[in-house]
Amino acid sequence: MTNWTRRGFIATAGASLTTACAGGTESRKRYKIDANVEATLRQMENEIPFATTLLDSAAGMLVMPKITKGGLIFGGSYGEGSLLVGNAPVDYYNIVAGSWGLQIGVQQIAQVLFFMDENSLQKFRAKPGWTLGADLEYTLIDNADAAGLDTNTISDGVYSVVFGQAGLLVGASLEGSKYNRIVR
Repeated sequence: MTNWTRRGFIATAGASLTTACAGGTESRKRYKIDANVEATLRQMENEIPFATTLLDSAAGMLVMPKITKGGLIFGGSYGEGSLLVGNAPVDYYNIVAGSWGLQIGVQQIAQVLFFMDENSLQKFRAKPGWTLGADLEYTLIDNADAAGLDTNTISDGVYSVVFGQAGLLVGASLEGSKYNRIVR
């Protein structure tokens, strides 16, 4: 039997409460990301005709529900999302980007990266930070009305679908972005 002192009891209770509150915060963040991911996938299925083909064929997908971009000469962007394998979240990621050039404005977009084979998915998951273009080649689809994909035309390892643009960001700039695994 442990002999509790008042000071020991208060310290233990305080540490337990702090741990519980911290865990609750991360749990709420995870829940919010998951809810936004589900809403983004529904929006994509409604707006993009070939989305079901990609959804059915992909080994995994990284869904970034809201990436906020802003710039005035120098710019940046940030967003958080979830990596889904078999429609279940397995990891959480953020995207951080910086840019420089003739640019002005603020914009929000949604982005989904479709990993069409296990090799591409494993390359993505194996690195602590991952950059499109430098670490893995991809195909960007930012005009869903003009794109037409079916199971016969899917040939690349990763497809990036951008949709749901809101706001206005104009100009020409050089940009570098990186996806990082985060704890949620």
